Amino acid sequence: MTNFDRREEAFEAKFAHDQERAFKARARALHMLGLWAAEKRGETGAAAEAYARALIDADVGAASDAAFNRLLADLAGHGVDAEQIRKKRDELLAIAQQNPA
Repeated sequence: MTNFDRREEAFEAKFAHDQERAFKARARALHMLGLWAAEKRGETGAAAEAYARALIDADVGAASDAAFNRLLADLAGHGVDAEQIRKKRDELLAIAQQNPA
């Protein structure tokens, strides 16, 4: 194996690792966002946890805005607008990216 091959493999491994970290950070952020949204909807405990998991499931393998669109629809009658959701999403994503699990 040449140095070039080793270097190529190292770059590929780093890319895969970075993609995995980004996916996990997004999932953690969506979980926290789901718990926040559940609280706004008056849900606690197991119901809030189930809602957070459902939000992650809606995001995985779907259009990029699937989770956001679901939140927008679910929170429409609870005094939460799109800008508040975006702000909270960005805030929680920053927290999730700083604190890898």
